[in-house]
Amino acid sequence: MLDNCKTAKERWGGVSDIIDRWLQERQDALVLYCKLSDHDEFEPLEHGDKVRTLCQLLVDYSSAGHFEVYKQLVKEAHEFDDQAAIEEASGLYTEIDPTTDVILDFNDKYQETDDLTSLRADLSTLGDALETRFSAEDRMISVLHDAHKDLVA
Repeated sequence: MLDNCKTAKERWGGVSDIIDRWLQERQDALVLYCKLSDHDEFEPLEHGDKVRTLCQLLVDYSSAGHFEVYKQLVKEAHEFDDQAAIEEASGLYTEIDPTTDVILDFNDKYQETDDLTSLRADLSTLGDALETRFSAEDRMISVLHDAHKDLVA
């Protein structure tokens, strides 16, 4: 999609749109996560669908990050020959990868079950992973995209 753009503004301005959509997905998942985290006890009939929705949101969000957003961010850094940013992104990937495993484990456990007995502890683990992930992703956006905004204009 972005490969067909002719100018830097067309190409890398489009990355901003991708990032904005992706961050909205992150916000949607975070809002649902917070709503679930407010509960001390979970009933399958009341919370089961919400947990499965959270699973889907998180899998979609993390997939978009890995297969769309991160790829575009690194491509942008390569286009601007920003080797320092590319090296920093590599370090940020090492922070993000384990959080993907936590998301996938959470999804595997809760996508097809109504057993919510350990959900409180699993939400806590998931919350820690999301905090780490969001911080690394925000730094990645700053290093690989925001740093080049003035060059695009």
